Amino acid sequence: MTVLSVFLIIAAVGFGFLVVSLVFGEIFELLGFELHTGDFGAADAGHGFIDSRVVSVFVTAFGGFGAIGVWSGMNTLVSSMLGVAGGGVLALVVSLFGKFLLSQQASSSVSSKQLVGRTAQVVVTIPAGGVGQISCRIGEERLEKLARTADGIELKHGALVRIDDIAGDSIIVSSYSSSSDVTFRKPN
Repeated sequence: MTVLSVFLIIAAVGFGFLVVSLVFGEIFELLGFELHTGDFGAADAGHGFIDSRVVSVFVTAFGGFGAIGVWSGMNTLVSSMLGVAGGGVLALVVSLFGKFLLSQQASSSVSSKQLVGRTAQVVVTIPAGGVGQISCRIGEERLEKLARTADGIELKHGALVRIDDIAGDSIIVSSYSSSSDVTFRKPN
């Protein structure tokens, strides 16, 4: 077996590991081992210093750059150093790109506090002293919540209401005195 073959096998193993980690997700997490902390069972929702994709890119690049070095006529030591340097640079790029992508994630969840003061429409009649359901749109997201009135009156399906407060798992609403104050658009 030649040195070139060894580098190519290392590159193939790294690439195989990369494909498996791209298909199945973070392999180290699945095994309960966080390589960047060294703790078994550690739960970290962030991007680790070294995760399986970064390790597999390093191994693949090490084998690839090492093979290029041997094919170019360099000796084994120089080819290995070229592999370490190339693998390190590409692994660093992948790690930084992963951290960048993680920092760009946004939450699409709407907090209950964002509902207060908004206009909503009754979608299930709120009986006097009882609970019904309202629908409210925030941005592109439509929320449907259980609701009851602040003064205990009945509100029929289709009535426009203002969200006054949050009480546990239900929304406290009050009726608009005139529906000309508000326009409500139905979803397309």
